Amino acid sequence: MLSDRIQTLSESLTMAITALAQQLKREGKDVLGFSAGEPDFDTPQVIKDAAIEAIERGFTKYTPVDGIVELKEAILYKLKRDNGLEYTADQVIASNGAKQSLFNLFQATINPGDEVIIPAPYWVTYPELVKYSGGTPVIIETNDKSGFKITAEELKAAITPKTRMLILTSPSNPTGAVYSKEELTALAEVLKDTDILVASDEMYEKLVYDGTVFTAAASISEDMFNRTVTINGLSKSVAMTGWRFGYCAAADRDLVKAMKKLQSQSTSNICSITQIASIKGLDGSADEDIERMRRAFEARCQEATDLFNEIDGLSVVKPKGAFYLFVNHKEIEPDSMKFAKALLESAGVAVVPGAGFGSDGYFRFSFATDIETIRTGIERISDFVRSYRE
Repeated sequence: MLSDRIQTLSESLTMAITALAQQLKREGKDVLGFSAGEPDFDTPQVIKDAAIEAIERGFTKYTPVDGIVELKEAILYKLKRDNGLEYTADQVIASNGAKQSLFNLFQATINPGDEVIIPAPYWVTYPELVKYSGGTPVIIETNDKSGFKITAEELKAAITPKTRMLILTSPSNPTGAVYSKEELTALAEVLKDTDILVASDEMYEKLVYDGTVFTAAASISEDMFNRTVTINGLSKSVAMTGWRFGYCAAADRDLVKAMKKLQSQSTSNICSITQIASIKGLDGSADEDIERMRRAFEARCQEATDLFNEIDGLSVVKPKGAFYLFVNHKEIEPDSMKFAKALLESAGVAVVPGAGFGSDGYFRFSFATDIETIRTGIERISDFVRSYRE
């Protein structure tokens, strides 16, 4: 007999499409995958060297639940250096990836019936974890014309006496949208004199393009600093997906203490080796590697955007960050599940249906792969679209 809680969860479409593509590959079919949110680069050598050294000196025991002192100091240094945010050690906690940070946050703050405002398109995990925590997702829909960003007016209209939290993602997965300082300031004005928390997912912070300036939500004002819980990690910008390192920072020490308490009864500390390695990803040691990857993503982004916008019936707003294109295919087929399944089976191209992100009529295309594969994949999509319309 399964719990009511677990039955509220849906399987991640991202993982489901990736699994189907892998199955087709095992069957000998030629499949190009653009569905996974994972850099194709290797973890920087300076980080691997730190991990190897930690193993060789036997750093393999339990650590404090919220992270070793050196790791927390590196997190504090990063937040001050990159974002101008000053926290103390009891205001940060390291977890097994951003998903655990979010899970801890939602479990510690959401009561049954609480509403959580989530702009769509959204990362597939947000509404699922909110529902699992007893909350009610309140979706604000956006589209190409709005640059996939909500306005202050839309936020104000969505707030009710039950609103507990707003989830912001900048740069966005799946659209690559980045909120400017001015846009964040406008949203902050709406939140003044409320008790609404802001969960700011900034995982793709370092992957911004065309001179875009990233602004941390907590840096907008003292009021935003006090209400914002910043979620971040090294999976995307430093190519450390498998290491499982994420962290959060919050002004509310009692909230961080509660999250630590929950983590102590679930996973306890994250891998000791990952902690040592992550210090090098935070303290500037891998900055040149991060910039090299960012430049490569930027070039791929430009070319992929141009190629898609040459295909009759498809269109895409060039993203300002992350490594995804959110391609509009409504003119061809409004049902994104139908479109993605046919594309995979007919053309051997795996993308993620927009329905999984709360926005039907789009698909997410990851350009976190080499440029030749991207060109070949888009050529296949172009041929598929042409035949689909006939």
